[in-house]
Amino acid sequence: MEAINFAQSHDDGAATRDLAKAQVILVGVSRCGKTPTSLYLALQFGVRAANFPLTPDDFSDRRLPASVAPFRQALFGLTIHPERLREIREARRPGSRYASLEACRQEVREAEHLMELERIPMLDTTSKSIEEIATTILHRTGLRRSVF
Repeated sequence: MEAINFAQSHDDGAATRDLAKAQVILVGVSRCGKTPTSLYLALQFGVRAANFPLTPDDFSDRRLPASVAPFRQALFGLTIHPERLREIREARRPGSRYASLEACRQEVREAEHLMELERIPMLDTTSKSIEEIATTILHRTGLRRSVF
């Protein structure tokens, strides 16, 4: 239950005060799968997972946002093909700049570049289920299930 509460209160960068308690902090552009993956990790594996969006405002500095920079060891990046991201965003906000292919391409490119510069492990979520994403994160980070 603690992991679920943690994931919910640390969704989308809402709370950053207790990030030191996070076992993993998912970062990536909006709508790449951070929230459902965080919740799945909490529900199925008891992992204290937070997620934090990388936004166009973060890309101008070419540095991690100050809120998550001190927790580099817990960061794990999610990325997605811009075309798929556009489809997802278009369903949420049809015809918006947010959903435009140009904006999606730019955000994904900048987020991936930032994660590469900062040496954050990264996973493409384009054609993966939440279960596959979570399992890959557990495998690559070495986190263990704490709920049985």
